[in-house]
Amino acid sequence: MSRLSTPLRSPMAAPRSFLWSRRIFLTLLTGFVLLPAYVMLSSSLKPLEDVSGKFRWLPSGLTIRPYIDIWTTVPLAKYFVNSLIVAGAATVCSVMIAVFAAYAVSRYRFRGKRVFTVTVLSTQMFPGILFLLPLFLIYVNIGNATGIALFGSRGGLILTYLTFSLPFSIWMLIGYFDSVPRDLDEAALVDGCGPLGALFRVVVPAAIPGIVAVAVYAFMTAWGEVLFASVMTNDMTRTLAVGLQGYATQNDVYWNQVMAASLVVSVPVVAGFLLLQRYLVTGLTAGAVK
Repeated sequence: MSRLSTPLRSPMAAPRSFLWSRRIFLTLLTGFVLLPAYVMLSSSLKPLEDVSGKFRWLPSGLTIRPYIDIWTTVPLAKYFVNSLIVAGAATVCSVMIAVFAAYAVSRYRFRGKRVFTVTVLSTQMFPGILFLLPLFLIYVNIGNATGIALFGSRGGLILTYLTFSLPFSIWMLIGYFDSVPRDLDEAALVDGCGPLGALFRVVVPAAIPGIVAVAVYAFMTAWGEVLFASVMTNDMTRTLAVGLQGYATQNDVYWNQVMAASLVVSVPVVAGFLLLQRYLVTGLTAGAVK
C-alpha cells in the first residue's frame, strides 16, 4: 500500500500558532464573561447566611426562596412596571422622532443643515451629570408655573432620557438613511407615493437594522440609568435601577435577593437582544435593489 502524504496547508491559511492563540484568548474571554454570571446565579440560590460567609464555588444547599422574597422585601413589581413604561415610552418616542429628523436631514437641503448635524453630534461630548441640575430647575419651574408635574413623574423621566438617546439616534439613522439609494425614493414617488409614503414603504424597511440598533440603544440607556432616576423619581415612580438599593438596610444587606433581583431585571434586556440580534447583523439594504 502506498503511504498517504499529509495534505498541504494552503498558503493563505492562518498559522497554527495564531489559531491556538485565538482559541486560548476566546476561552479566557468566555470564562471572564461567564464567571460573574455564575457567581450571581449561585449566590441567588443560597440562603443569606451562606452568602454572607466565605464564598464557596459549589453551594452546600440550594433554595429558590430569594426569588420569592424579592417581591415582598421591596415593591419590585411596581419598580418593574415603572421601568417598562419609562424605557418603552422613551424608546418609542426616540425612534419615531429620530426617523423623521434623520430622513429630513438625509433627503432634503435646508439652511442650517450642517449646523444641526454638528450640534446633534456635539451633545454627546458632554457628561450627563452636567444636565442634572439644569433639568431639575427646569422641571421645578415648569411645575410651579403651569402645574404640570414633571419632577418626580414618569413623563419627566421619559423627557430626560430623550435628551440622551435622541442625539445619538438621529446621528446614527442619518448614516443609515444615506446608505439607502435615492433611486428607491424616486421609484416610490413615480408610483404615486408621497414623501411619507416613500419613507414608510421604502426607506424604513431598508433601514430596519439601523432602527433596531437605535431602539436597543435607547431601551438599554433608559433601563439601566441610575443617576437621573435617583433624583427625578419618588417612591411611586422609582425604577428598577434605583429600587435595587432597597435590599440594603441599616442592619443587613440581602445579597442573595440582590443577586436574584439582578438576574430578574436582566431578563427583558437579554431576551430582547436575543430576539433582535439577527436584525443587527443584517445588511442595510439587503434585497432592496435587485
